[in-house]
Amino acid sequence: MALLPPFLNGISRKKRAQIISIDLGGRTTKAVLLERRGETFALTRYALLDAPSYDKKISAEQLGDHLRAVAQALGNPTKYISVAVGLADAVVRQVELPQIPMDEMRHILKMNHKNYLQQDLPNHVFDCYIIPPRAQTAAAKAPETNRAGGATAKFKVLVAAAKQQLVDDFLQATSSAGLVADSLTPSLLGPINTFEQALPEVYEKETVALVDIGFKHTSVCVLDRGELSTNRVINIGGDQITSGLAEMKNISYAEAEGIKMGMPTEVQEELQMQVAPLSREIRASMDFFEHQQDRPVTQVYVSGGSARSEMIVQMLHSEIMAECKTWNPTGFLQLALPGQQAVEIEHIGPQLTVAIGTALAAF
Repeated sequence: MALLPPFLNGISRKKRAQIISIDLGGRTTKAVLLERRGETFALTRYALLDAPSYDKKISAEQLGDHLRAVAQALGNPTKYISVAVGLADAVVRQVELPQIPMDEMRHILKMNHKNYLQQDLPNHVFDCYIIPPRAQTAAAKAPETNRAGGATAKFKVLVAAAKQQLVDDFLQATSSAGLVADSLTPSLLGPINTFEQALPEVYEKETVALVDIGFKHTSVCVLDRGELSTNRVINIGGDQITSGLAEMKNISYAEAEGIKMGMPTEVQEELQMQVAPLSREIRASMDFFEHQQDRPVTQVYVSGGSARSEMIVQMLHSEIMAECKTWNPTGFLQLALPGQQAVEIEHIGPQLTVAIGTALAAF
């Protein structure tokens, strides 16, 4: 899949030399500074900051302060930023639309979103990406015609929607931080964009599931030979696993998080019980695709903060009954990181998957 055009296009779409990309997580904000170097990209710095608030909505002013702090943590190298819209804040669907100009597609969706997206989405902004047909499919399938002899062929289109207020808040926050909003991109697409660059052979030739475990939610995207076939957001994330573990062991949240990531063998039985519901939901998403397409999902690639736990990935493997593995989202990048960041990137990498993919969408 090529990159989905973002909700918000910068005034100038010239190729950027640098971009700050920000993944506003529920508990931790992840940010990267990517730099274009000829035909390749370099990761020159990253930052992990506490989210301004993970239990309530923050104001545009608070968000502006936070964005300013992120840019400062990266050294204020550029004013252009690209932001990932969270899993709970964006709707992503695949639909069929007539072969008409993009602006007309957006208008159709705005007027008929309930019919196309099976949701009532008033006061939303819509964007589209036309999915290129597979070469063999395009060659084999002649366009249908209507009674008047005109073509009725349709495009497969990836559609994204977000609340207009959310877009307005981002614009206000970015402006107050002295930055320029280059793009807004659904975070669900970040792992796909990154995976395409990191493992192009697998991306183009295999049928795999990408699972990104966030703080409150987990995204599951089934890629069938380079095409996004199924996507789903599961309302289970690292927070629910940690909270359940804390309750079962009668320990603090911080202690449970430390044990979950650092000493999981000591709470293996309890951790298994917390991971099992997530495993079942991932398996159900894969089953839906396999029953619809009669093709097996051969491998599951896991990213996100919880992917740093080898035991959690092993538990997913045993429950899902398919090979689960972590992957390196920075493998295709030149690494030009300062001191300690160069040492820690291998451990931190899985958390940066969405931010890297969001940066790629902006270049």
